[in-house]
Amino acid sequence: MVVADLAPLMPQTSDWMMATAAEVEARLQAAGISLTLGGEPTYVPFEPVGAEWTVAADGPTKLTYARALALELQRRVWPGSTLMYCPGKRYDGEVNPRWALRLITGPDGLPVVRWPQDGDPASFPTLTRPRTLKKAKPLPGKKAREFLEAIGEALGCPLHPLKLRDPLDPDHRVWAVPLCHIAEPEQADGPCGWLAAEWPLAKPLRELLPAAGPAGLRLPLQHFPPGVLRQVLTLEIKPDGWSLFLPPLARQPLQELLELIAAATTGWSRPDLSGVLPIDVDGHWQVLGLTADPGVLEVNLPVCHSWIAYAGWIHTLDEVGEVVGLRSWKQNGTRVEGTGGGNHLLWGGPSLEANPFFSRPAWLVGILRFWQHHPSLSYLFGNRSVGPASQSPRLDEGSASRLDLNLAHAAIEALPEGDQRLLISETLRHIHADRSGNTHRSEISFDKFWNPAWGGGCQGLIEFRAIESLPRPEWTAAIALLWSAIAAHLLEPAHRPTGLAAFGERLQDELQLPAALWSDLERLIGLLQADGLDIEAEPFRQLWEWRFPLLLDWQRDDASLEIRQALEPWPLLCDTPVEGGSTSRFVDSSLQRLEIRANHAFLGSHRLRLNGGLVPLGDGWLGLRYRQSSLYPSLHPCIEPHLPLRLEIEAKGEADLQGGPEPIAAFRFDAGDEVFMPVAPSIEAPGEAPGPGRADWRAPADGGRTVDLRLG
Repeated sequence: MVVADLAPLMPQTSDWMMATAAEVEARLQAAGISLTLGGEPTYVPFEPVGAEWTVAADGPTKLTYARALALELQRRVWPGSTLMYCPGKRYDGEVNPRWALRLITGPDGLPVVRWPQDGDPASFPTLTRPRTLKKAKPLPGKKAREFLEAIGEALGCPLHPLKLRDPLDPDHRVWAVPLCHIAEPEQADGPCGWLAAEWPLAKPLRELLPAAGPAGLRLPLQHFPPGVLRQVLTLEIKPDGWSLFLPPLARQPLQELLELIAAATTGWSRPDLSGVLPIDVDGHWQVLGLTADPGVLEVNLPVCHSWIAYAGWIHTLDEVGEVVGLRSWKQNGTRVEGTGGGNHLLWGGPSLEANPFFSRPAWLVGILRFWQHHPSLSYLFGNRSVGPASQSPRLDEGSASRLDLNLAHAAIEALPEGDQRLLISETLRHIHADRSGNTHRSEISFDKFWNPAWGGGCQGLIEFRAIESLPRPEWTAAIALLWSAIAAHLLEPAHRPTGLAAFGERLQDELQLPAALWSDLERLIGLLQADGLDIEAEPFRQLWEWRFPLLLDWQRDDASLEIRQALEPWPLLCDTPVEGGSTSRFVDSSLQRLEIRANHAFLGSHRLRLNGGLVPLGDGWLGLRYRQSSLYPSLHPCIEPHLPLRLEIEAKGEADLQGGPEPIAAFRFDAGDEVFMPVAPSIEAPGEAPGPGRADWRAPADGGRTVDLRLG
């Protein structure tokens, strides 16, 4: 099977990336492994306005942006591909299922369906803008039955169209055609192949449901004849165009039906297509999806058979998104932030038979333990929401106890080689869950590994969810390369951890501070480099600098003080009823944390006061937790916000006229500020915290690194 490679779409890539990608691929191939990559980057408009770009899954403009992006990708990357509008997932509290656009082409990049409106596929320009074709007219209503008769004749199965009214649009003309395909009859002498049924519906009932969406989702199926499969081909004709809703079919009959429809459209414009697309786990198609997700437009990448292909898609989406007004970041004041949505990375195989994880349980356990040993993989690349209440809690932040984790890993590690997909899934799926038991909310999710209880659950996929959409495509590509390098590194059993790290309270304290995360990642990169996998630190250092912005950089002679934004887990709140329901959970996001780092010279010659109290700097590295705002609902509503923060730097040995230390520099930080702003040391702004008479702040508890202002 030939797979299209998008490497020509990439800009000049660093030599070390290309060399490392080649080394990773060579090691995987030597082990008989074909590791595929997938992704779910998210995008927002240049000027995101409205709930659909903050909290809501859908809104007035999101589908328009999705169609524009799909059509531009169709023109530039997959000429002649087929675009379908599909019903997506339906969540509790949401009236209708979310939509999903699917762009489909063959594994070799050539169309799976030859649409006559596109001209000769052999003449398609590759990776360039297409030719301008003469625009054909849509199918007229008077030709509808003739069109359906042609399809029935080609199928060898006469169709029985039923005309329906649309209560929302009297000019809308709709025909419903019961049509199914039976590949294997239940009885030996039962029917197989294409079957069409009549729908003897009384005239007063021949009406679509008064709801939004394609006619195929609005059929009065409650009046469908008993004993007949509820599979219906629906033809819609409007003054401005025409469309077809395809019945739910397996891949092969669906492709056959599409080819016959395409042939029957000769002379007319290409119809808009909608329907339910089957999951193709064996790579007969390449499918790119665009789905509605809260606050963002999510892109589901096609299966990438190499890091080169994955990186090519990430760079291409960045370029094409710019053309249609979408990007992978938001502007917040002078700062660039992520979209707020995920950029989950998926691992799998080219087919279920060639899935690399089903028959290598010890390798898989080594990967899971390695991730648990390195908090930087969990916290450095995601958004600001981390910890047990986030969308991607770590193994040791989830529902499983340490004992259960160790028992599960030991049991899987001891499995013999051979296809162990079911035992792996049933063991891991229940421990890779958050504290409420939600298996989707896990840093490493096995929802799509082998879960027969869910229609899309048996794809052999492992989903890494602690990755955010980032403003630079080269950062996203570097993360994927790091992931692949770790997979290759752990092929050697000696490189795999033999148990779980006992982080305890350090995980939510020290190990969420920027310096600790960078130190951990440096150690990890050092392990890979020692193994001949050349991962350079520079793109990750750039990402780290962006992720943890510098809020204060003060220097005097050899003394320096640096303050960065740090991570703070937001505690989960009780369920709060919301009109219309909600797919989100309430957390107390009023807590924030800073990281303070003072060098040895500063500790020897200076002191630091915060809102009047001395800060116990210790060895010069600590976190500072404060309450930023009063929210409702929240934990501890009686505790007032600590803003504004007023910092004063004092020189040891210097005194004012009252015999106390005199500040030599002062700074103020308030809600909405992007940095600590300098203020005159001698001026106390009205309403601010009292001066040096305040009691000193309490030092962190034994082994801790964080000063918690709530404790006084």
